[in-house]
Amino acid sequence: MRLALAQLEITPRDVEENVTRAVDAIADAAAAGADCVVLPEIFDVGYFAFDSYERYAQPLDGATHQRLREAAVEFDVAVLAGTVVEDLAASADAAQPVPAEEGLANTAVLFDSDGERQLVYRKHHLFGYESAEAELLVPGERLPTANICGHTVAVTTCYDLRFPELYRQLAEKDVTMVLVPSAWPYPRIEHWKLLPRARAVENLLYVGAVNGSATFDDASLVGRSTIYDPWGTPVAAADDGPTLVVADCPPDRVADVRSEFPALDDRRDGLR
Repeated sequence: MRLALAQLEITPRDVEENVTRAVDAIADAAAAGADCVVLPEIFDVGYFAFDSYERYAQPLDGATHQRLREAAVEFDVAVLAGTVVEDLAASADAAQPVPAEEGLANTAVLFDSDGERQLVYRKHHLFGYESAEAELLVPGERLPTANICGHTVAVTTCYDLRFPELYRQLAEKDVTMVLVPSAWPYPRIEHWKLLPRARAVENLLYVGAVNGSATFDDASLVGRSTIYDPWGTPVAAADDGPTLVVADCPPDRVADVRSEFPALDDRRDGLR
């Protein structure tokens, strides 16, 4: 698989412009030979535009996902539609699978190159520290996986990186790649560099951590989207400006590393 992380420029509250940039990035990634393109967290509204979440919330089959699904088909590439703010009640009204009948969720959708929805992940850990996210959103309850280009793929979102037990559950599902849409702000650059790398090392799998490039009223994103291999080695990375981060991620690399260094076999569970 050739993986592309689309580190988008994000203009707060300008959904039309942000989605257009996303479609353009998908086209550029496909031209670079990508098999899968990953977009950042709440890329359409902007993560820190909390006052606009309710206004721009959409169901799973809303306009943003429709445009990205069409782009996946047009450019023959799988697309992780970053995350958007999902209106759970509207999704339920459209007979979509939802964990609750009402509220808003921070939701990622993975489309394959035929435009079929393969995975829906709703962020499990909602950030509460000086953030309105935990007040505005409903946490997810499921850990779905999908098969894309030979990889068993899972998704976690931004703050989820701080909870290693979540990733260990994914390793137990034989996941070989975790995609992490994020909106990671300054000044926590070192945390952003450390945590996805640690999750890759601990679980001997690929981690594709994509961030945005944006400035809000009281926060700026650090960018620095990076693809880590199963040894935790950065194989492609960016600075803080808008760009594509592209790397080849052969699925058999995971099996080779786990065979060479079978640390997961030495786990001891249930200790007190």
